[in-house]
Parts: sequence; structure tokens; C-alpha cells
Amino acid sequence: MILEPPESVQKLQAALQAKAKGSPGYRFYLLYDKLYRKDVLEYAYRCCKANHGAPGVDQRDFADIEAYGEERWLGELADRLRRKTYRAEAVRRVWIPKSGGKMRPLGIPCIADRTVMTAAVAVLAPIFDADMPAEQHGYRANFSAHTAVRSVHSLINTGHTQIIEGDLAGYFDSIPHAELLKSVARRVSDRHLLHLIKMWLDAPVEEDDGNGGKRRTTPTKDSGRGVPQGSPLSPLLGNLYMRRFVLGWKQRGVEQRLRAKIVSYADDFVICCKGSAAEALAEMRWMMERLKLTINEEKTRVCQLPHERFDFLGYDFGRCYSWKTGRAYFGTKPSKRSLSRIIEAIHECTDRSTLWQEADDVVLQLNRKLVGWANYFTLGPVSHAYSTIDDYAQRRLRRWLCAKHKVRNTGKFRYSNEYLHDRLGLVWLYKRTRNFPWATT
Repeated sequence: MILEPPESVQKLQAALQAKAKGSPGYRFYLLYDKLYRKDVLEYAYRCCKANHGAPGVDQRDFADIEAYGEERWLGELADRLRRKTYRAEAVRRVWIPKSGGKMRPLGIPCIADRTVMTAAVAVLAPIFDADMPAEQHGYRANFSAHTAVRSVHSLINTGHTQIIEGDLAGYFDSIPHAELLKSVARRVSDRHLLHLIKMWLDAPVEEDDGNGGKRRTTPTKDSGRGVPQGSPLSPLLGNLYMRRFVLGWKQRGVEQRLRAKIVSYADDFVICCKGSAAEALAEMRWMMERLKLTINEEKTRVCQLPHERFDFLGYDFGRCYSWKTGRAYFGTKPSKRSLSRIIEAIHECTDRSTLWQEADDVVLQLNRKLVGWANYFTLGPVSHAYSTIDDYAQRRLRRWLCAKHKVRNTGKFRYSNEYLHDRLGLVWLYKRTRNFPWATT
């Protein structure tokens, strides 16, 4: 969750960004002391608390800090930073499922480390954001996945119809420390802050050893690679390293020569070409090798519109048809994978294992899933997707109610759509499209 910074922090950020924009070659040499400013550290702590994160290796949660005294705890953390006795703890590693049955490692730093990292982001983000090219949309003020989707949509409607779907294998785990720190040091010369970042990058990892104990390793320090996913600092550092690719693409003249434009969101990117996509793909492979990143060849491909379609950030791009006129146009809609994920989430909420819950609680969980999904998928002709999800949610909730109350028939009359929506309060997505002028195309 992103909280509004207090006015004093906003002024600091505005001053840093103004200096960065006004002096592109300037290196900031006095930033470390900003981290333990009372207003900056308090803001960082509030951001961490709002995210309700799990405890790290010290098992200390926010309730423990509240019991100890938040002001006292922050004061002691600020004092350790001021005296330069602060040391990062190990990162607790957990594994979370990905689509396709694979698992992704997630690093959970201790709350103290998360707080200091968030304070560092509050100070560094305005500086580096001033240098970020418009092609990068991830984790930036005034940019979002929606701005990235709109940018791609605009490009394909101006003739950039040869698309390279790029995919990097383990991007965050592959970022080389030496090159990344050079990117940081290009703007920051404060050795104490640089030391902090290096400390966080090299922090040990602790995980279950499978026998009821714990195992600590130092994979990032040993390999000199990797930014722990789950760290508040990882989005900023990931953006900073991806900037090398975007700027190099322009400096080598590839964008102009092949009329090939990049649109990226964190490590997800597409290249929209008017020229030869095959040449652009070869250039991309060469640059990624120089950047010491690995392309996932199974997921990287060239797509030719309008004969083919491609996915980006959960949206499916390709030829669509107006239901009013039958006119063909390039548009977007929720991808099949995105539809499958929300259907799986609805199924999980209404599984028989949840029959012990009250109907109101199940509907509340369903609504959170449905509204969150619909808030993201608002671009393009979404009416058909919304109707499909509404139908499935109604069927699943009706079946759940029949199972809970031992109703033998389908329950279509006892639990009508009006009952589900008006009495139980189930969200009706299709009705939301009345406010979407583009959704009726």
C-alpha cells in the first residue's frame, strides 16, 4: 500500500527530484542522514505497517513493536543508523506457487530492515525517477500497468504490428551486483548509503531445512547476483537495471533504425516494431547477453498482427470486432490466463471445504476477488468477460448454498440471481460497464 507522505517528506522528495532533473550529471553525496530523519523513518514504518507484512527471521511482528512502543522502537532504530551500528538481519525465504505448478522464492526481511529500506526508497526514488525513460511504467508515480497497456495499444494502432514478447528467466535473481551498484553510484556518491545497499544485497537467506530446523546460505553474496523479491528496494533496483537495456536500445540506434519501441513494466516487456522484428530480436538477444541476463526462449516469440495475438500484463492484444457495426479494430481484452485465474479464485472461495463459513463471509471474500480483478481489467471491451465471470460466480455460489443448506435441486429458484445480488450483496460486474464508455465497443 502506498501512503501519502507527510508534507515535510514531500518537500524533501521534491527538492531531490528538482536537483536530479536540473543537473543530470550531479552525484548526491549527502543522503544517508536523510534516512534517520524522524519524519522519513516514521513514514517508512507506516508504509510497512499498512502492508501487513509477515515477520522476518526475528519473528517480531507489528503487535510486538506496538507493545514495546513504536516511538521508542523507531528512536532506537534511528540511533543505530546515526551511530552506523545498524546491521541487516538475514532474509527469511518462503516459496509461493506460480502458474504452471512452479514455485517462486520470496524474501521477507525483518520489520527493522524493511523500514530502513523503505526510507531509502523514499529518498532515492525521486532521484532515479528523474532519469527513468517514459518506456518504463512499473512502480513509478503517474505510471502503471494501465499506462503500459495503453502505450502498447497506441503503438499497434500506429503501425507497430510486429511484436516481440520478451521474457527474462529469473530477472531479479540474475541482476549482477557490480553492474547494478555502478548504476546506483552514477547518481549517488554517499559511501554510507552505498554500503547499506551492498549489505542488503549480500544478506544471508534463512529457510526451513526440511527437518524441522533452519538453514542459512549466502547465495547472492556467493554469486554476486540477485535482488531479493519481497524487499521494498527490489522494484527500484529492478527498474534501475532495466533502464540500461532501454537506454542502450536507443543509444545503439535500434529504435530509430528498426522503428522498434520498448514498453516495459518491471521485468515484463514487449518491443513493438514497424521494421524487421527478426533483426530487433537479434539485437535484444545481444544486449541481454551483455547485461548478463538470460532470455527465456520458451516464452520469447515474435507475433505478427493482425494474424496472431499476444498477451502483455494480463491483457490480450489483437483484432477485435465491434458488436454494433462488425468493424475490425486492434483492441485489448482480459487474457485467457487472467480469466482462468479469477475462475480458480471463485472456485476456491466456494469450495466444499468452506461450508463451515457464513454466507455473508463467503460473499465478502468473493466480492474482494471480483472487485480487485475488475478494477484492473477496465480497458477495452470487457463486457463479455464480466458476463462470463458473473455467470460462473452465480453458479458456484448457488451450488455452495445448496450444499450448505442441503437443498437437493439446483437451487435456481430458491437462490435466484436477484437473491444472490440484492439479498446477499454479491457484486454484479456486468452492471459496472455502464460507467465504461469504451467497454461497449
